[in-house]
Amino acid sequence: MADLITLDDPDDPDDPRLSDYIGLTDVELRRRREPAEGLFIAEGEKVIRRARHAGYEMRSMLLSAKWVDVMRDVIDEVPAPVYAVAPELAERVTGYHVHRGALASMQRKPLPNSDELLTTARRVVVMESVNDHTNIGAIFRSAAALGMDAVLLSPDCADPLYRRSVKVSMGAVFSVPYARLEAWPKTLETVREAGFRLLALTPDPKATSIDEAAPHRLERVALMLGAEGEGLSTKALMAADEWVRIPMAHGVDSLNVGAAAAVAFYAVATGRPES
Repeated sequence: MADLITLDDPDDPDDPRLSDYIGLTDVELRRRREPAEGLFIAEGEKVIRRARHAGYEMRSMLLSAKWVDVMRDVIDEVPAPVYAVAPELAERVTGYHVHRGALASMQRKPLPNSDELLTTARRVVVMESVNDHTNIGAIFRSAAALGMDAVLLSPDCADPLYRRSVKVSMGAVFSVPYARLEAWPKTLETVREAGFRLLALTPDPKATSIDEAAPHRLERVALMLGAEGEGLSTKALMAADEWVRIPMAHGVDSLNVGAAAAVAFYAVATGRPES
């Protein structure tokens, strides 16, 4: 059972017990600090519960008073300290008004390597330079919902466990295993050697319509996605087996990468009805 500790002095935001939660709106600070210290922040009741269900160890929890009863079962189950704080103190510590009233600091797990994931996966997402946390979260949520088996990230992709990514994904980042690919884009060859056909998603008119490519009929597919605006790099496009595009209407040339990912994941998914 956790120790429930009440902290109600709004003038003490530097309490060392709350150090995991300091400056949550400082993106650069949190990008450096969280991976280095092996932690991430889960925000909101559902996300906290999903993180625990996925096997992440809780370091501590920070709650506004009205959330203590809601989270009572979690408090009773975890050994980590739980801090019940006044909203004013929570805002001074984190840097924003904590609307959902519940935060938890969770311990990261070691990432698997890509070879482990490729052994059993059949439908894989490969992201290059996707560094917007909202897009990362949206892509993971769609990947989980539409049956993608794993996600591979280029070295410069954003952190899927950053608070914004976790929140946008509604905890789906805990459901889809992911790994980092080093020596980009050379490591794409290891994906191909594992039996995957590399499909690069691009709005280029020379690309094959994704319906014509019929990726749902392929045994193993790795769908490559690039950053918002810039898309996949020339090197990544050259490493692909085929370029595919989503047909557009009304003069629209492309979709947000999160929306495009969802459409493409559906096209890749097995078991969908044939047209």
